[in-house]
Amino acid sequence: MRIRLPEHVQQIIQRLEKEGYEAYAVGGCIRDTLLGRLPQDWDITTSACPQAVKELFSHTVDTGIRHGTVTVLLNRQGYEVTTYRIDGEYEDGRHPKSVTFTGELAEDLKRRDFTINAMAYNETRGLVDEFDGTGDLKRGIIRCVGSPVERFEEDALRMLRAVRFAAQLGFDIEEETGAAVAALSGTIAKVSAERIQMELVKLLLSPHPDMLGLAYEFGLTKVFLPEFDRMMETDQRSIHHCYTVGEHTLRTLREVPADKQLRLAMLLHDVAKPCCKTTDENGQNHFKGHPQEGEKLAGEILRRLKFDNDTREQVCRLIRFHDDRPKLSPRNVRRAISRIGAENMPALFAVKRADTLGQSMYQREEKLQYIKDYEELFHEIQREGQCVSKKTLALGGRDLIAMGMKPGEELGRMLDTLFEHVLEDPSLNTKERLSELAHKLDSRLI
Repeated sequence: MRIRLPEHVQQIIQRLEKEGYEAYAVGGCIRDTLLGRLPQDWDITTSACPQAVKELFSHTVDTGIRHGTVTVLLNRQGYEVTTYRIDGEYEDGRHPKSVTFTGELAEDLKRRDFTINAMAYNETRGLVDEFDGTGDLKRGIIRCVGSPVERFEEDALRMLRAVRFAAQLGFDIEEETGAAVAALSGTIAKVSAERIQMELVKLLLSPHPDMLGLAYEFGLTKVFLPEFDRMMETDQRSIHHCYTVGEHTLRTLREVPADKQLRLAMLLHDVAKPCCKTTDENGQNHFKGHPQEGEKLAGEILRRLKFDNDTREQVCRLIRFHDDRPKLSPRNVRRAISRIGAENMPALFAVKRADTLGQSMYQREEKLQYIKDYEELFHEIQREGQCVSKKTLALGGRDLIAMGMKPGEELGRMLDTLFEHVLEDPSLNTKERLSELAHKLDSRLI
């Protein structure tokens, strides 16, 4: 089997081999190449010690020197070159207490997480596949190298990585590997929020984001996202729904583009339904106030998982307004845009559409038509350049000051009033007409 290696990767391998060392492209780049996918990164493993690597290449960075990793820079592109190693005992569920460098490729491959990530290649020896990674690619399964219990005890994040790879590749998790995840799921509590966040985002952005349900079945979300477990266990007795809150959520994840903020918004859009649930005398469930409570709860969750401020703000805004349904008229839609922000409307329509497609069939066509009409009105307002923000008022604070108003609360109230009139009648948004209106509202103006 021949794999075409990138020029720089081949150049690094050949340089190491010229000096008598072994070197291979290894891991995910080989997996992706065999699957016909374009690798994002090319990693290299070698029998050369880190110091030898540094001496052979003029531009290097000590990115993980303690664990044998040196980044070689070629034309400003970085390639991680890691010495064959044997990991010592893991004490924190992530890092080995000690690392021993070895001259044996097979020993290095043994420490890797899954068989599909434990393959190596160079043009001298060809494909090295000690654990039948190619067979598992053909079978479409995620299987640990060696004992899954040992692999997960070494790094508990590997359990979530198993689900993530299954979601990215559309694979199943091999039975023994899955059983080990279920048995050890609680140990993911050892993993930092930052690392969990990275895996969760990759899972959500995968072609199968609904496989988050597998993380629930294994007991992983119970540890890092217990709110999702409550969603999975909250029914929705209503003509509008035929799934639990969590099942509905998983379905909506498939209905939006693979965008981080959109998929996080779908994951958490109904997160407050369990705590807002009431049941009427007819046995029907209601969730009054769940968008507003969801905005608060989602903010807490995203903060706990160490998401950045911009992501939190954007996702929470979408959650707050996901159930907002103004009566469709230019006036009402202008007011909705002013509340939500024109820049957020395309994402909101995507959220609304996905939310609808995750519900029962009751009035689905009518609901989708409403969203379509809402969106068309929004675009019409945008095309006509109608004012939906105080920033685009034709008359500003400086103009009012020039007319005799003093800076302060009174000036702010005047701008608010003028903006209200413009939302009602966009034709008022000229400097002349707003000046006239301001004079009518305050006879003291000059």
